[in-house]
Amino acid sequence: MMYQSPRITVEKLADGIAKFTFNAEGSVNKFDQQTLADCKAALEQLQQDKSVTGVLFTSGKDNFIVGADITEFLPIFQRDEQELIPWIKQASDVFDLCEDLPVPTVVAISGFALGGGCEWTLACDYRVGDSSTKIGLPEVKLGLMPGFGGTVRLPRIIGADNAMEWITTGKDRNAVKAQQEGLIDAVTTPDKLETVALSMLKDAIAGKLDWQKKRAVKLQPLKLNKTEATMSFTTAKGMVFATAGKHYPAPMVAVQTIEAAAGLDRAGAMALENQGFAKLAKTDAATAQIGLFLNDQLIKSKAKKAAKTASKAVHKAAVLGAGIMGGGIAYQSASKGVPAVMKDINQQALELGMGEATKLLAKQVERGRLDAVGMAKVIASITPSLSYESVKDVDIVVEAVVENPKIKGAVLKETEALLSDDAILTSNTSTISINSLAENLSRPQNFCGMHFFNPVHRMPLVEVIRGKDTSDETVAAVVAYAAKMGKSPIVVNDCPGFFVNRVLFPYFAGFSKLVLDGADFTQIDKVMEKQFGWPMGPAYLLDVVGLDTAFHCTDVMAAGFPTRMAKLDNDPVAAMYQANRYGQKNGFGFYAYSKDAKGKPKKAVDDASRALLAAICHSTTEFSADEIIARTMVPMINETIRCLEEGIVASAAEADMGLIYGLGFPPFRGGPLRYVDTIGLANFVALADKYAHLGEIYQVTDKTRAMAADGQRFFPV
Repeated sequence: MMYQSPRITVEKLADGIAKFTFNAEGSVNKFDQQTLADCKAALEQLQQDKSVTGVLFTSGKDNFIVGADITEFLPIFQRDEQELIPWIKQASDVFDLCEDLPVPTVVAISGFALGGGCEWTLACDYRVGDSSTKIGLPEVKLGLMPGFGGTVRLPRIIGADNAMEWITTGKDRNAVKAQQEGLIDAVTTPDKLETVALSMLKDAIAGKLDWQKKRAVKLQPLKLNKTEATMSFTTAKGMVFATAGKHYPAPMVAVQTIEAAAGLDRAGAMALENQGFAKLAKTDAATAQIGLFLNDQLIKSKAKKAAKTASKAVHKAAVLGAGIMGGGIAYQSASKGVPAVMKDINQQALELGMGEATKLLAKQVERGRLDAVGMAKVIASITPSLSYESVKDVDIVVEAVVENPKIKGAVLKETEALLSDDAILTSNTSTISINSLAENLSRPQNFCGMHFFNPVHRMPLVEVIRGKDTSDETVAAVVAYAAKMGKSPIVVNDCPGFFVNRVLFPYFAGFSKLVLDGADFTQIDKVMEKQFGWPMGPAYLLDVVGLDTAFHCTDVMAAGFPTRMAKLDNDPVAAMYQANRYGQKNGFGFYAYSKDAKGKPKKAVDDASRALLAAICHSTTEFSADEIIARTMVPMINETIRCLEEGIVASAAEADMGLIYGLGFPPFRGGPLRYVDTIGLANFVALADKYAHLGEIYQVTDKTRAMAADGQRFFPV
């Protein structure tokens, strides 16, 4: 053995070939500080050993290297930018050391080679992948850019245009695609991966492959003339700005770095990459997006734990109530391998539900993600039925009938009588108390809420609502089922509106107060979309949710929180509802809707809507963007904090992910609590106090005020 550590082994094979194996303790290989130190020590030993003729890099695991250890990032990124530059240079120097070995190098890539894992392969002379390979540079998804040489080596290997597309989108490639684009030199099957890689290395050692010429390209300036460079970088910057916009700086910084380094050798280009990485590491967007990744890992780890501890496995499901929502739930279950019965009392509703599932599957076929055989298999695993007999043998039922407590209670009671004693019953209610619905049941321990968001196939979140009698076993089984469906489940406790809708309605109330005070709803939407970053402003969102739905939900919220969420006099939402303006569903709400060329709803400002509002609102008043943001967001943030304090949601991480996955809260802000940490809790309290006279939804809790006084945060960093 030439070198050995808990993460790396280097052994001498025949003919002087050294086999360098990444094999960390744990399930995956990743670059943490200690692994980089071990790599440096091993590479320095290889450099000094004159008997070594070539180096084969490989992995002792199914995946090559999944990237850097992100858990180390946020504490390190607290350093000053000028401290970060030498830190990242020290790490990237290890990759240069790999590239500068005096012998040819080949890497055998299996499974994921992402981020730093991809960058290690770039430092090698030749790359061999197998059918399991997924390779890419996803750093932009964390608000960063490659920091171990990715912006330097990739453009010189596959060309600037291809490299910028890889880096700015963060998408990975399979081995065949990567070979077509010039990154991978050979593709084989997993069982032959090491054999093929060794054969290529031996050819390089024997001089049959000019590895020195191949390496030299990576050390030199990009081969672009002035015209090519101008066209390439101008086009790339235009595309990045159009897709990423101003809120996500990483893709643009990456392009600008590649452009500035185009005429430089490796040393000069690496220095610019070090600077660009350090600059991005200090941005709020990077802090937020790294936090999101870590929060998502927390949710996934809880789901995995639930799957391991669940005593009830779900092999067959039933959805009560067809239509768009029921069809979406049945499709999601069946497409992930859990057959579903779709039961309704109306044949037309069943046809609508099956039509929804078929439409979603057809889109998968159209995009090449599914073939016709796969589509037929999924459709065959959805059983439409008018009879309750069809649900007798299922493991879980998702009730998705009309949002009426009496109807839901009756349906749940009737269904429970047909099920086995250990079957699980859930309700897809968005606001009705789980505890009140459980009063209809004889086995409330087997019952909980399972709140999906519309459209089901797109929205990642499922709220699993625990009632006072819900057992831990039921919660574990439902969380495991939601995760199996490809969703991100968050467990919350029962209260009016649960977590997401409880937090949403103070936001809507803030919007309504603004409109009543004379703000133009189109200006509010523009500010909240363009400046704050929501995918839809509040008026547009209300139209999409349905103003009839919002109106009825207001009753539930007002009953649950009579002092804080009492109905507003002359509420614009109520005015729209009473004028039969329900939003997109009937073509008229705050906006008027028509169909575009693709048949999708297209909104336009409607004079009738403006006239309706003019009759109940103050004369038009100009509000600054900052005031619009404060008056809508302070109520939402306050309610999020209250939910955390009351234990409705278990952690700040789950609160933030709930609003990002359930409502589309701007990811670059990291969620409402990360956003408060970014602006500073004391600053938030001062902002809320400025509007405290507007009502209880603007007034912070005593605990929030105490946290601010003590300089506390919701997240450690």
